[in-house]
Amino acid sequence: MEVSIGYWIGFFAFVLVMLALDLGVFHKTNAAPTMKESLLWSAFWIGLAFIFAGGLWFFTGGDHALDFVTAYLLEKSLSIDNLFIFILVFGFFGIELKYQHRLLFWGVFGALVMRVIFIFGGAALLHHFAWLMYIFGAFLIVTGVKMLFEKEEAQDLNDSFIIKGLRKILPLKEDVAEPHFLVKENGKRYATQFLLALLFIEASDLLFAVDSIPAVLAVTQDTFIVVTSNIFAIMGLRSLYFALSGILPMFRYIKYALAVILAFIGVKMVLNETAKALDWHFHISNVVSLSVIIGLLTLSIVASVIVSRVQERRKFKA
Repeated sequence: MEVSIGYWIGFFAFVLVMLALDLGVFHKTNAAPTMKESLLWSAFWIGLAFIFAGGLWFFTGGDHALDFVTAYLLEKSLSIDNLFIFILVFGFFGIELKYQHRLLFWGVFGALVMRVIFIFGGAALLHHFAWLMYIFGAFLIVTGVKMLFEKEEAQDLNDSFIIKGLRKILPLKEDVAEPHFLVKENGKRYATQFLLALLFIEASDLLFAVDSIPAVLAVTQDTFIVVTSNIFAIMGLRSLYFALSGILPMFRYIKYALAVILAFIGVKMVLNETAKALDWHFHISNVVSLSVIIGLLTLSIVASVIVSRVQERRKFKA
């Protein structure tokens, strides 16, 4: 889909306006969002994404709208891993709930910039080197299988190479009460636990993007659709975190659904590219991809809720 520079400028202007309103108007004070507020904001961002999809349908046709919805839901589902990282990071650094929104705002802003760079780079590479589809596909399959059989273990961020590296580079003062990224003491400037948490979130998103961007490029290589679907998915991530952070640990089978989704997308990349190269009449469509994504996520959530309730009943009886 060819879009003029005006559409790009208009979209990014809209994103900047929404970010400015978010931090400067709706969340200008350090206050913990309520569950109701977070759910409403999540519904707002999801609704906005589907309104955008409706606009694509009206102006460019159903195929582009379907590509957008599939890419959006894929990125949204894969970003659930980020939510678990948020819980882990905020707990490790002792970031109070009332400061988490502001920290995530800057985390999301940095993620948006990195994702756009990754997407344009990835799309350009695939345009010139189609054989990279096989590499990306194999990588997603290996990542999905590894995630599927990976054991759940309690994580200590002190052992993380990201934290170790940051502590070697930055002079730290990790007992700052106010949400400042840098503080000055005795003429020396120190990084705080807030900056360390932000950098860890950014570094984690960079690692997640290595999985998610190739997966989304398997849906479509139209940079406008890939960029807009990614941005809409990430923009609503903070509200989704505050809405679900209390119940996320209940969804024990989400990880397995995400693993199978990644592996499926990898298989799709390899098979579709092989069929294209050999002129086979075979193609795994985005309708199939969308059905697989929705089906696996729904199955994992339902199974998680059922198992959690069964366990609660057993504890109650005991």
